[in-house]
Amino acid sequence: MEIERRWLVNGWPELEHAAVIHMDQGYFATHPAVRVRREARQGGPCQYIVCFKGKGGLVREEIELPVTAEQYQALVGMLTGPMIQKEQRRYPLPGGLILEVNQVDRDLDTGFFYAEVEFPDEAAARAWVPPENLRNYLSRETTGQSGESMAAYWARTRASC
Repeated sequence: MEIERRWLVNGWPELEHAAVIHMDQGYFATHPAVRVRREARQGGPCQYIVCFKGKGGLVREEIELPVTAEQYQALVGMLTGPMIQKEQRRYPLPGGLILEVNQVDRDLDTGFFYAEVEFPDEAAARAWVPPENLRNYLSRETTGQSGESMAAYWARTRASC
């Protein structure tokens, strides 16, 4: 189960980040979302993941399965468009939460930034108010809005490939 809120943001926040992860991801389907992703943590190993995401906004089913580098390469070869490029920076927040800020397709005209915070339960997600220093930064919430997912971005930017 994934419980998260999401925002469109402008650039990186003025905070000290704790981790940087470079990602490539592509989609086999967008409803429900089925994607393959490579995650390379700066200074760490790569992970290769196939992910299934169910319908929903704030709360939705998510199943992630690890795959080998060889399986990942074979899956990437089956995609209909070029991989989405992402850089994710993670910032610790009060209460043990993590702000994940993503820069998507930096070198393309379609590129953008978005932020997410995952929560342990729905009540915590609904009750959470961004810290004072992030309220302006996190002012354009898109949680549950149609067309505001990475799968929707794939459909808009890669579907004709």
